[in-house]
Amino acid sequence: MDFDTWLIYFLAALGLSLSPGPNGLLALTHGALHGRRKAMYTILGGALGFVAVIGMSMFGISALLRTSLTWLLVMKWVGGAYLVWLGIQVWRSPAIGIEAHGKASPRGAWSLLRQGALSALTNPKGLLFFAAFLPQFIDPTRGLMLQFVVMAGTFAAIEIVTETVIASAAHRIRPWLARVGRRFNQSCGGVFVAIGIALPLRG
Repeated sequence: MDFDTWLIYFLAALGLSLSPGPNGLLALTHGALHGRRKAMYTILGGALGFVAVIGMSMFGISALLRTSLTWLLVMKWVGGAYLVWLGIQVWRSPAIGIEAHGKASPRGAWSLLRQGALSALTNPKGLLFFAAFLPQFIDPTRGLMLQFVVMAGTFAAIEIVTETVIASAAHRIRPWLARVGRRFNQSCGGVFVAIGIALPLRG
């Protein structure tokens, strides 16, 4: 993957990680209820789940590419349309927030890890998103495994860093979300719309 392509992927992945979603909300909730250290298990589980989703998406795309490179062009345009639709949904979504109800019951590390992974794996929007998102960056002339390692590793690292920050600042973030959460959603939605329009037009 060329550095310029990787940089665009990095910025797009960062936008996805910062946008409202079940794993971000889970990290926020577990950070508030169980503390940053325990929430790390949730975050690591979510990162592993996303790596699996990226793998399923990429290697499914690879099977189509072996049939015809025309599928890559089709998937880019369909994927771009999906990203625009997703951006509109994020723009219109209400601000996320959490309510703490007393002291949380103790949770084991494996339980938190499993919940984070399942949150990523069982969200059908995640698989749809990556099926739309990844074809914009795949180079069919290069080895898929190396591209998978770069893309999955980059996204997992971004998820871990951003969700660790969210979990660590959970109690301070809640009032901020109540004030500007809707505008934040609109900013993230605008980014997705811009990506959905621009990426299929790249060569």
